[in-house]
Amino acid sequence: MGCEDEVVKIGKKLEKMIVNNTADHGSAPDLLKTLRDLPMTLEVLQKTRIGMTVNNFRKASSNDDVITLAKSLIKSWKKLLSTDGGSQSSSQSSMKSNGDSLKESVSDSQDGVKDEKPSPSKPPAPVRQTSFPVTASDTADQVRLKCRELLTNALKIEDPPSGSGEPGEIAASIEDAVFKEFGGTDIKYKNRIRSRVANLKDSRNPALRENVLVGNIAPEQIAKMTSEEMASKELKDLRAKMTKDAINDHQMAQTGGTNTDLLKCGKCLKNNCTYNQVQTRSADEPMTTFVLCNNCGHRWKFC
Repeated sequence: MGCEDEVVKIGKKLEKMIVNNTADHGSAPDLLKTLRDLPMTLEVLQKTRIGMTVNNFRKASSNDDVITLAKSLIKSWKKLLSTDGGSQSSSQSSMKSNGDSLKESVSDSQDGVKDEKPSPSKPPAPVRQTSFPVTASDTADQVRLKCRELLTNALKIEDPPSGSGEPGEIAASIEDAVFKEFGGTDIKYKNRIRSRVANLKDSRNPALRENVLVGNIAPEQIAKMTSEEMASKELKDLRAKMTKDAINDHQMAQTGGTNTDLLKCGKCLKNNCTYNQVQTRSADEPMTTFVLCNNCGHRWKFC
């Protein structure tokens, strides 16, 4: 098994432990030590995003050995930046520029570890974008983290389509867009998140989830879509048919019968009515008059 495949395999195990709140499991140090012994390259870091996974795993763990190993790993991977030169700039052109996020991520991963002071005669190497900081803003808010977890689970499928993005990153971007819109985690924010989760998990509408995963629907777009816009094609067609039928019924009610201004509606008190006369009783009895108010739609029987 190649280095990249082994890194992907370990990354999935770490993500599963984060979701299941088992970051302090006894196997965690062994997984991190295995990562430490692998011949890591910047290309593998970019493709697997293992740096972000390890940093999130460190935050979720309370085990001192795990935290120390995670810090050591990220610090060693950071050194790959200064040895790679500028050859990676073209592969990163499609990524959002957020050097500040990188600084915060690396700084956060090295709590309590004092950096070496650069030599006065040699300025420090510039910090450049890597694959492990997420594009969405970082947060420690438990409500927002839980919402991101719910969105991540809603996006995960056993057989993702070709070209799919990372569910965790997409979920973080969706949640971040919703949070920015409402400026907090109030009831409107929570209702918006619940509707995204429900529609993404809907087994009758798999196309929505696949379009989000492959990027046909951007995170910022689905964060603001209405229930009608997120609905499946079948449901949209059904709603269109019902709307058409309702319009036809309304038009029939407006055009059928005889218009008159001699009758007054008891609700809106307007004299804009239409009436029909039907023989509902025996032939020697007078016909029954049914009246419709063209203004408010009120119907009644006029004897």
